[in-house]
Amino acid sequence: MVALMCLAETGTRGLLGAVFGPTATGETTYARQLVGLLNGEMLVLADRGFDSNSFLGAVAGTDAQFLVRRTLPARQQPSWPDQGELAAAFAELSGLPPLVTAPEVRSLTDRLAMVARGEAFLLQGGDCAETFAANTANKIRDKVKTLLQMAVALTYGASTPVVKVARIAGQYAKPRSADIESSTGLPSYRGDAVNDIAATPEARRPDPKRMVAAYHQSAAALNLVRAFATGGFADLSKVHEWNKAFVRDSAAGRRYELMAVDIERALAFMAACGIDLERTAALTGVEIFTSHEGLLMEYERALTRTEESTGEVYDLSAHMIWIGERTRDLDGAHVDFLSRVGNPIGCKVGPTASPDDVLALTERLNPEHIPGRLTLIARMGAKRVRDVLPPIIDKVNAAGHPVVWSCDPMHGNTQDVSGIKTRHFDDVLDEVFGFFEVHRGLGTHPGGLHIELTGENVTECLGGAEQIGEADLGGRYETACDPRLNTGQALELAFLVAEMLQQTRADRDARHHR
Repeated sequence: MVALMCLAETGTRGLLGAVFGPTATGETTYARQLVGLLNGEMLVLADRGFDSNSFLGAVAGTDAQFLVRRTLPARQQPSWPDQGELAAAFAELSGLPPLVTAPEVRSLTDRLAMVARGEAFLLQGGDCAETFAANTANKIRDKVKTLLQMAVALTYGASTPVVKVARIAGQYAKPRSADIESSTGLPSYRGDAVNDIAATPEARRPDPKRMVAAYHQSAAALNLVRAFATGGFADLSKVHEWNKAFVRDSAAGRRYELMAVDIERALAFMAACGIDLERTAALTGVEIFTSHEGLLMEYERALTRTEESTGEVYDLSAHMIWIGERTRDLDGAHVDFLSRVGNPIGCKVGPTASPDDVLALTERLNPEHIPGRLTLIARMGAKRVRDVLPPIIDKVNAAGHPVVWSCDPMHGNTQDVSGIKTRHFDDVLDEVFGFFEVHRGLGTHPGGLHIELTGENVTECLGGAEQIGEADLGGRYETACDPRLNTGQALELAFLVAEMLQQTRADRDARHHR
């Protein structure tokens, strides 16, 4: 008990010394039922098969991993069959370098604070579920290209900066509605960080080593994303040429020819003013931040670090982490974890959430009212957004919380067509329209979009200018989980939202001049 009580005074390493003693290495075989008290809460490391060296190696590099290890219920976790393998994977991940840095994380918080104040717009997009097989240079390039093209259109429409956050370099785990897949009787595919999509018992066995593989896949993708962001690929003139090709070659694009011409004139004007479009850093490079759903507790905890210079704790697996509709339990491990890290965080909010529920989550996740810290991602469905969202916004805003309001028009509009999971572009667009209508009516800022998309011409979502029909779904249905907008549908959505942002800006200017 003395050892337990000393935690508040000596910290994690002091407690370990008190429990194990100076000769613990070699004498203590297992870390069993190590219990401490931290900030008045119970902290338990149950028997996971650690020997003392493995245990100390897992936590000695940082107090942060120990600090966020809780006994709260964690939903949507795999049924790992071998706790020893899990412990080994955790220890290995704990010793690997972080994927991002704390200053980068704080930079994203600053950018999102601009969004919360109505001075910028958030574009968050990428794969529903990344896969190891699709983590290739060409596919990463095409996703980044689509995101950049969308951002240029949105920047024009909003006349404000667009904060670009990719669902990339970590989106390798997915929640599922059941542990067992009804069609096969096998364990459900939970993303490449957990098991393999192949429908065999061995492939579907949850394997903790896949989390380590996901780390290395994420590092490779992130390296390429950084190169694309700063190496000339993101040059504004080049991205505009891509958009001109979209306007010229697609049925939807011709509608936006005037917008493309206006952007062309703006670039010509800057060049005429003596701005070197090929050498100005703001025009040749961009900031692209990374994000993923913080689903796997062992992965996120293992990559949590304490910044030595500030003592702040960050999850350095990505710049931004969000939790979904299935894991936003106020008393659960996911909310607890996000409340303790310094990253900008997101929380999905569906139609079952009450205004009181969302306010309680907001107060738990951002009690200090830090602008840019919390993004509430509404995923109501096209039929519900206009009714359910307004009282939630009213409740949160009345409490003075500076949140970013973002719209996920994908997850609330999923349907089954002849046994194939799909979404209709018209429903996606209608939810975005509803989101903007709600904010226009309340006089609040529609802060962002959260989209599942790919840079390829897949046939997973119905409709759009390409008029993808039910018979076309089998042509290129390649998603590992949920249907994504293809590059043409994503760009069509971006140009339509740009028009909405123009109207929002006009309404705001009109109010200011009254």
